[in-house]
Amino acid sequence: MAIVLLRVDERLIHGQVVVGWGSSLHPDRIVVVDDELAGSTWEQELYTVGLPAQLEAQFATVEEARRALPGWLADPARVIVLTRDVRTMRRLAEHALLRGHEVNIGGLHYAPGRHAILPYVYLSDEERTEMRRLADEGAVVTARDLPGSRRVDLGQLLGRH
Repeated sequence: MAIVLLRVDERLIHGQVVVGWGSSLHPDRIVVVDDELAGSTWEQELYTVGLPAQLEAQFATVEEARRALPGWLADPARVIVLTRDVRTMRRLAEHALLRGHEVNIGGLHYAPGRHAILPYVYLSDEERTEMRRLADEGAVVTARDLPGSRRVDLGQLLGRH
């Protein structure tokens, strides 16, 4: 499997992903799946400013990513796939495309209507529903902010509120 991390993180490309996860997983490419960002080259440039030269960044819509997913899984390049929210990851996973793959909930921070689950995960009722739907598609949903941190499974995430 060439996808080394599927992660939901509203900050997308940032130090925790590039340094924290990157130093452990040694990715060749980061793919951001976001319908709006895929069409905004100036925003893409902002996200890629601090990336190491050897780390490629790619931006795709959900539909583009769904078509590319089998290739990413077969490609020898090591890929991190990021989405800004749980709904986008669930859309990517539809029709069991991510069956058996772990999806990391890594950074959903405080906002009105969200409740603290972990110091780095705050969820609304809608996001909790989307997480269940993601799991129903066959993805293994866990939370962990950094590779060395304790993994929290979906039951623990949804059991807290």
